Amino acid sequence: MQQKDKQIRHIRNERLETVKPNYRGNKTVDGRFANGDELYNPALSKVLRWQLSKNPQREEKKHDNFTPPVHPGNAFIHSNDDMVVWLGHASFFIRLNGVTFLTDPVLYDLPMVKRRVGLPCLPEELRDIDFLLLSHGHRDHLDSKSIQTVFSSNPQVKALVPLRAGDLLRGINPQLPYQEAGWFQKYDLLPDGVEVYFMPASHWHRRGVLDMNKVLWGSFVIKTPTLTLYFAGDTAIAPHFEEIEELFGPMDVCIMPIGAYKPAFLMQKSHMNPHEAIKAYNLLRGGMFIPMHYGTFDLSDEPASEPVRLLEQVAATGVLQGLRIPAIGEPVLLHDMAQV
Repeated sequence: MQQKDKQIRHIRNERLETVKPNYRGNKTVDGRFANGDELYNPALSKVLRWQLSKNPQREEKKHDNFTPPVHPGNAFIHSNDDMVVWLGHASFFIRLNGVTFLTDPVLYDLPMVKRRVGLPCLPEELRDIDFLLLSHGHRDHLDSKSIQTVFSSNPQVKALVPLRAGDLLRGINPQLPYQEAGWFQKYDLLPDGVEVYFMPASHWHRRGVLDMNKVLWGSFVIKTPTLTLYFAGDTAIAPHFEEIEELFGPMDVCIMPIGAYKPAFLMQKSHMNPHEAIKAYNLLRGGMFIPMHYGTFDLSDEPASEPVRLLEQVAATGVLQGLRIPAIGEPVLLHDMAQV
């Protein structure tokens, strides 16, 4: 029997500016997004292999009770300073040039996965949020309850999301305004003085049984006249870091994922280990390195403290001079951060 020809399309938001010359848009194959040019469907056999195999660090992990420290309080919400505040996992409160962002808010337990560490304040206290930045649709990054809470407390908020994520948001709250973008596209909802671009990531999508790679994934660049910030989302090490640096130059602040990398046979095509995150940061010619995606949820085989311990070992050699490891709720002020 002759195999049906696959339908290949390149799509983007035609209303938005595409900043990479001659980029046709994100490739889809039979309606599913590719990771660049190649389809990536995580193999069920690898998931089963993981579940059925023994973690060689099981005992070490069992006795590793590390959790990130928490600075309680909500004073950062009322400050006018440019800052980055980690809220756990990939959730950040970011204020730049008077505009406030919340990235991938996951403020509660996940289905079957409890938070290992709390928030600095009640979720309802996160106010004056202008934009949600949602990097992709996995439930540890796009959480329905958290988005409902943020929108309830911030009726003015708008969501900046990947292509085809709008259907997910309509299912959460049909009143939440949003704008979709493909890779290398610039959102046009921002006020003067702040620009936000949706950039590539090497990852995948799935929330249900039949929606594999039906929604795009990616990263964000936030740019002001004096500072450029990169939020990596979830990603493996891949050529897009060099492409982003070529378009924007050095990143003043890099928010990089460092956890959920073991076992490598399952994780290496969608997450980075700390050494890979440092390599990506160097490709971006980064200034400040702020780690994320560790310590908040138990999602993989490495012991809880290992990602930070490896970062600190590299930093002790002098190779990673821009490392900042804030507590949850601790403001990282960004005064005079611009590279010259």
